[in-house]
Amino acid sequence: MRRRGLTVLFGALLLLVLSWQATVVKVPYVEMGPGPTYNTLGTDTGKPDGKPIINVSGVPVTKSAGELRMTTVSVQPDMTLLDAMIGWFRDDRAVVPRELIYPPDRTEQQVQDDNARDFKESQTSAETVALRELGYPVQITVGEVTEGYPAAGQLQKDDVITAIDGTAVTSVSKLTELVRAKPADTPRQVEFKRGSETKTVSLTTKKGDDGNPRLGVVVEAKQPHPFDLSIQLDRIGGPSAGLMFTLGIIDTIKPEDLTGGYIIAGTGTIDDEGNVGPIGGIPQKLVAAKAVKAKFFLTPAANCAEAMDNSQPGLPLVKVSTLDDALNALEQVRAGRTPTLCSR
Repeated sequence: MRRRGLTVLFGALLLLVLSWQATVVKVPYVEMGPGPTYNTLGTDTGKPDGKPIINVSGVPVTKSAGELRMTTVSVQPDMTLLDAMIGWFRDDRAVVPRELIYPPDRTEQQVQDDNARDFKESQTSAETVALRELGYPVQITVGEVTEGYPAAGQLQKDDVITAIDGTAVTSVSKLTELVRAKPADTPRQVEFKRGSETKTVSLTTKKGDDGNPRLGVVVEAKQPHPFDLSIQLDRIGGPSAGLMFTLGIIDTIKPEDLTGGYIIAGTGTIDDEGNVGPIGGIPQKLVAAKAVKAKFFLTPAANCAEAMDNSQPGLPLVKVSTLDDALNALEQVRAGRTPTLCSR
């Protein structure tokens, strides 16, 4: 009996030590879970001033009956063994190796800084695309002409380049893409505006120091519009709110209610051309959208397969590749029709 009692006592002490270690020993994993959602048509509920997330002044703004909610993922960076074990058994959590979120060559602060920069850039792209949709196109304006290149003597400061070989120039990246589409020493038809006059000139590109064909201009993107626009939300990281910010800006300024009175959740990056890109954390974002009773979830096309594998009951997954796809889908929703959904 005495030996059995000692064995039981030793086992109990060992279990106690192991249990204690499970609560204090850190493991190289992080947990991803559903984060807060934000109605881009509403106010930042996390701040006492209650200012709108999308601020517009100088033109009338409209109120929508529904909501356009961006979704986020919460990340728990410091995990104990017990935390990881609990997370592994929860369907709405994902426990992943720490290096997937925090690469070994980057500190946690550097990753947070990168995410903050990406978030800011997503806001800038959202403003660019939304303003273009609202009728305020991007103007690719010549800021400087480089001597010794074909543009010298043909283009001048403040000219607005509108097309290359008949293809519209809608952004700085688009101009670069079009110029590099053909090898150096190729004549290109460059359409531009100088004041109120539209002109076309043939310029034969020249190879630059980097080996790429060049016209020999330094340009900047301008997008004149008769109102002030800003986004006030700074506690989120990453580029995945781009699509929902774009829709929020359009809905705020346009008289038409894009939501149809529904709660529409979604995610996706957006570039200056209006293309919607994939994001991470789709399973957790779907859980967050379901929790706020979203009617539909705008899903980047590249995330459709993963979204379908982690779908939430009663939450249709709307497939979007571009801003036009998203606007068309919302039009279908308002009309009582089913938009294009993710499919196998």
